Amino acid sequence: GVINAQQTRKEIREAKREAARKKMEAEKALEAQQDSIAFEKALVALKEGSFVLEADNIMFPNGIIRYVTSSTNYVEVQDGQGIVQTAFSNFSYNPGPNGLGGVTVQGNISEPEIKTDKHGNVFYNFSISGIAISATISITLTGGTNEASAYISPNFNNNNITMTGHIVPYEESAVFQGM
Repeated sequence: GVINAQQTRKEIREAKREAARKKMEAEKALEAQQDSIAFEKALVALKEGSFVLEADNIMFPNGIIRYVTSSTNYVEVQDGQGIVQTAFSNFSYNPGPNGLGGVTVQGNISEPEIKTDKHGNVFYNFSISGIAISATISITLTGGTNEASAYISPNFNNNNITMTGHIVPYEESAVFQGM
């Protein structure tokens, strides 16, 4: 009787492990499918020139990384126009030019170029120029997901920044534009 009880406990333990493993595999498969759908949506949005890169963090030239709110920190392209906006949580001390603790600049985009490498990563480069901005923006969309980074290089200074986040179609974005 003791041997049967031990075998039963062992079998129960094994069954629980197997169920947990199957659940984890199913979750990974679902996540991979969702990432694939998000990637396809992001790719179509890039090709149509109607997207928003909602940033989760910003890296400055000195290597400092600030985690930010994606609804107020973004790169947007729509109808040949581009917007780059930063907004930091310390705006109660310094509201900045846009009233959100950062800057919002807008301009016309030109020379959009899209390339894909052998690993499925997508590179989208364009220039943006307006009253307050003249920069080159290089966006890298990681293959298989909608995760992306935008390297923003102003043409008149070395204050380059890198925004990292997710690309979503313009219609699905929920960003808030400052002044």
